[in-house]
Amino acid sequence: MHLRCVDCRRDHAPALLYQCGHCGGILEVAGESGLEPPRDAALLFSMWRHAGRLAVTDPRHIVSMGEGLTPLRRAPRLEASLPGFRGEVWLKDETRNPSLSFKDRLVSAGMSKALELGARGVVCASSGNAGASTAAYAARAGVPAVIVVPAHTPAAKVTQIAAHGAVLLLVEGHYSRSYALARGLAERHGFANLTTTFLNPWAVDGAKLVGLELFEQLGRAAPDAVLVPTGSGPLVKGVAQGLALCGQQTRLVAVQAAGCAPIARAFEAGQDAVLAWDVPRTIASGISDPLIGYERDGTYTLQLVRNSGGLAVAVEDDALRQAMRDLARLEGVYAEPTAASPVAALRRLLAERRLAPEARVVCMITGHGFKDGAAFAEMPARTHRVADPEDLAAVARLCDEALAENAAAEKD
Repeated sequence: MHLRCVDCRRDHAPALLYQCGHCGGILEVAGESGLEPPRDAALLFSMWRHAGRLAVTDPRHIVSMGEGLTPLRRAPRLEASLPGFRGEVWLKDETRNPSLSFKDRLVSAGMSKALELGARGVVCASSGNAGASTAAYAARAGVPAVIVVPAHTPAAKVTQIAAHGAVLLLVEGHYSRSYALARGLAERHGFANLTTTFLNPWAVDGAKLVGLELFEQLGRAAPDAVLVPTGSGPLVKGVAQGLALCGQQTRLVAVQAAGCAPIARAFEAGQDAVLAWDVPRTIASGISDPLIGYERDGTYTLQLVRNSGGLAVAVEDDALRQAMRDLARLEGVYAEPTAASPVAALRRLLAERRLAPEARVVCMITGHGFKDGAAFAEMPARTHRVADPEDLAAVARLCDEALAENAAAEKD
């Protein structure tokens, strides 16, 4: 087991490396540890039941809080709301991870390998979710953590990071500024960098178990397409890589916000290389990554999408808000704007006939609505003030009227 450059294919010995020493390319893990299945019952009910597929060679270094094995649920009411749709929609609910986002998979894998390689602390640049995950897993492992986030990061994510006792740095401007600062701090302190772009290959390797889970949960079959919220793209790679381990493939759909869509822009223009975005403007903070200084990440994701026969698409904020409502009111899933982006993209792609009406589709729901409650708070809430709770007849009439309004609104 070693590291390999995805561009020049040079091999590197296992270490805390973040780019190819020969060409500066992205590194990935080549090979697997072959570790025996864990005896710890808690690990058996996490992604670490597949410990042999990951890179940790000594189980004493595994840092886990039960990540992975998240539900995959059919979404029949959402399906019924899609005009002309005859296929299947499945929701991979990553909000059920310990810190409420899919980032726990990457952080658990990256943290565990970092400790095995002798790291004495961790640094992470984040738009919120990876920072919260890194802070939580650092607390679990008992190692110091420095988390760097944009100053405009949603308050709930900032609060979650701070609760775990990490050193929290708020940086003015877009995410790429936080990314650059975290790289510098990691080098200065000698800490492992757990930033969850393609920077840390050991962390990215943890994402492949998503694809493997999809295969298992769909009855040992691949879906026709998987729609993935995408900043730089490691989850896109994880889905593809995990399915490939099972001898399967799917169409990958990288979903971005229209206010920050460097990969979708390059796809639509037929370009081979992704160029950095200027200033992100979107409510989807989790994917508002302009890729400034690491455009190579976007180009790699673009290649993965094209090689799968898939596509990259950008969705407007209004479509994100509608998708959030659809998930909450039709399927009971409380998702932040980023996590709702696949549902917004699904409606658009079906309307544009870029997805077949009989397709079997998986939407990756990557982060909980509690991560960014402000986005829901800005939406009109149907609340009804009760003046006299002892007047049961009046309250019952109020309920009847409200139920009728809800039913009419659902039909619309």
